[in-house]
Amino acid sequence: MSTGKPMAHYAAARRVGDFVFMSGVVAVDPLTRRGVNTYEDVPTKALAVLRKLGYVTGQMSVDAFEAPIVAQSWFVLERIRQLAEEHGGQMSDVVKLVQYFRQLPHYAYYNRVRGVFFPGEPPVSTVVEVSRFLPGDDVLVEVEATMYLPR
Repeated sequence: MSTGKPMAHYAAARRVGDFVFMSGVVAVDPLTRRGVNTYEDVPTKALAVLRKLGYVTGQMSVDAFEAPIVAQSWFVLERIRQLAEEHGGQMSDVVKLVQYFRQLPHYAYYNRVRGVFFPGEPPVSTVVEVSRFLPGDDVLVEVEATMYLPR
């Protein structure tokens, strides 16, 4: 996965005092501008982790339904992890998530993937269902994060 730049004119993250505010992250590769919708869109190391959660079954009739939200969930959380590291932190420094879903039932898939990135106590979170996202209808989840990094 490439880190690239935001798709529009905004900061991916900004530090203000002891806090780092991360813009909403969607599962679109910023270098290719392609949406993430299959297990082929995530790195091999991610597939091994997702298999342990019961995903990436190899059964077309199962993976066709689960892959878009599971792959997007991993991609978005991995991007947040990268932003945290770029600002000198780690996922355990993330104190708040705001998670937006096109379909609220997708939260269950996302939540299992989120547990990989936050194995201890999860951050404070808000979950919201929305009707659409930019850049298109294939985007199923967007997550913004706040990280606390005392100087």
